Amino acid sequence: MMSTTSALVAEKVWKDIQSTHSVSDEQLSILHFLFGKNLERATRIIDQRGVKRILGEPSGRSIFQVVGESKRKEEYLCFAQHYCGCHSFFYDIVNRGEQLCCKHQLAARLASSLGACIDVNMSDHDLALILSRL
Repeated sequence: MMSTTSALVAEKVWKDIQSTHSVSDEQLSILHFLFGKNLERATRIIDQRGVKRILGEPSGRSIFQVVGESKRKEEYLCFAQHYCGCHSFFYDIVNRGEQLCCKHQLAARLASSLGACIDVNMSDHDLALILSRL
């Protein structure tokens, strides 16, 4: 079970990365300690340009669409800090409490902090339709 202390440490690192739009070796090391293989998988997703931020206009609301790593290349909708539609989110995080977040959430958060997302703009109406399917 991930501790509250781990969550606080991770949040501090995320805020530092977001404030500078860059990640240091020390920050990567801390994130790797906290998230292990999920961080490695998340960085592969980012390297393959697999993170889209869907932005509603004019509200500015957003959700991430993150490509999975399987051969089928599924795309998962997620809110970086709160939710992902993947199996791992429900199994490892919600049911078992073993992780703070899944690789898709990590990829979304890191890509967003580094400015490495592909931004897709759409109307608030179209974004609402996407969200209604969650």
